[in-house]
Amino acid sequence: MAVLVRIEGRVQGVWFRAWTVEQARKRGLNGWVRNRQDGTVEAVFCGVPSAVQSMLVAARQGPEAARVDRLHEEAIPLVEEFAGFEKRSTL
Repeated sequence: MAVLVRIEGRVQGVWFRAWTVEQARKRGLNGWVRNRQDGTVEAVFCGVPSAVQSMLVAARQGPEAARVDRLHEEAIPLVEEFAGFEKRSTL
């Protein structure tokens, strides 16, 4: 299962990406997370459905300093091979 998410709110400058990497790795997920210039955070979570769903629940809360106003999720085809979970540069 692979899901593309975009997270809106106070999600930059609050360690959201580092927290996401930690949480995704704990769940055994592959993929990536990055900031976007529009102030959102974007991520791809790939793994078994239960782990992806658990990550989506966690991402709706985020780290302590964050405020998640909206999380958009979209199932996507797995067109890229991921080895682990990484933080990518801002797009």
